[in-house]
Amino acid sequence: MNAPCPSPPATPRLLLAPMEGMLDPRLRAVLTHAAAYDWCVTEFVRVSQEVLPARAFLRLAPELKTGSRTASGVPLRVQLLGSDPERMAANAARLLQLEPAGIDLNFGCPAPQVNRHRGGAVLLDEPELLYAITHAVGAAIAGRTRYSAKMRLGVHDKSRAVEAAQALEAGGAELLVVHARTRDERYLPPAHWEWVARIADAVRIPVVANGEIWTVDDYQRCRAVSGCQDVMLGRGAVADPLLVARIRGRLAGAPDEPYADGWRRLAPLLLDYWQRVLADLDPRHGPGRIKQWVNLLRRHYPQAEALFQEFRELREAAPLGDCLARHVAQAVAAQARSGATSAAG
Repeated sequence: MNAPCPSPPATPRLLLAPMEGMLDPRLRAVLTHAAAYDWCVTEFVRVSQEVLPARAFLRLAPELKTGSRTASGVPLRVQLLGSDPERMAANAARLLQLEPAGIDLNFGCPAPQVNRHRGGAVLLDEPELLYAITHAVGAAIAGRTRYSAKMRLGVHDKSRAVEAAQALEAGGAELLVVHARTRDERYLPPAHWEWVARIADAVRIPVVANGEIWTVDDYQRCRAVSGCQDVMLGRGAVADPLLVARIRGRLAGAPDEPYADGWRRLAPLLLDYWQRVLADLDPRHGPGRIKQWVNLLRRHYPQAEALFQEFRELREAAPLGDCLARHVAQAVAAQARSGATSAAG
């Protein structure tokens, strides 16, 4: 029988994962407005040769200017990626001057380019180095902010998963997020939640399960198999921005909201995101960003499928924005009609 994570909180912690190239400050602001996350994590800041200037951290974490919280008040941890203990420690010390809500270390990125430069999940074959990095960063921050690490189950296989987790704990990480796949498995199903349970049994720090949680039923299966009630949501949160609310609702005994009803609340968030993208980026990059998100929304929402098919061939920001605004207006009107019908009834 799987043992639970050590000293679980009274209610599950639901965290928003970093996703390189997608879950940037703009989408992070929208998703944390849509649902009550306990905290979120930035895309990784790559540590290489030098101590980075403040602007390098602020580029990926502009929330550092507002108390390291999103506009909705969700705490933000900044993630570092690198393989040199001394340089990681020096950059953590520099980051600490910006008062982040926490520092997270990335030992989970499976990207070949990152791994070729000795970053991310490839380091899981070197538990001694994991310990050295974690210990050096822990000494640099000296308990002045929250400190966590994220790992996968290994590079090619899972034979050193427990050893790697124990090395991160011994180095000083206060919490461990485990993406339940190896580097080579990338994002292919299934996620091996039973290995999260093995790791949770082998360490004394809290363990958070991550990987292949798309629905409330997935969350409940993950919780049953891993023994951990705390989860980090990545693609599942982007594909359904209301997933956290659905999980909290199910746990409270509330009936599940139909996806069709959820779309009426979700559609205005698309317009919010679109406006944020246009405000921050060159307009030619806007269509790709919104299409990327809507493509994932198609997993649950038929309305997203209709929207995607209508604007998939559009390349310019102006006509795509008009298409998006029209769909959002239709969703808002449908919500108003539904509300009027309910009131009349």
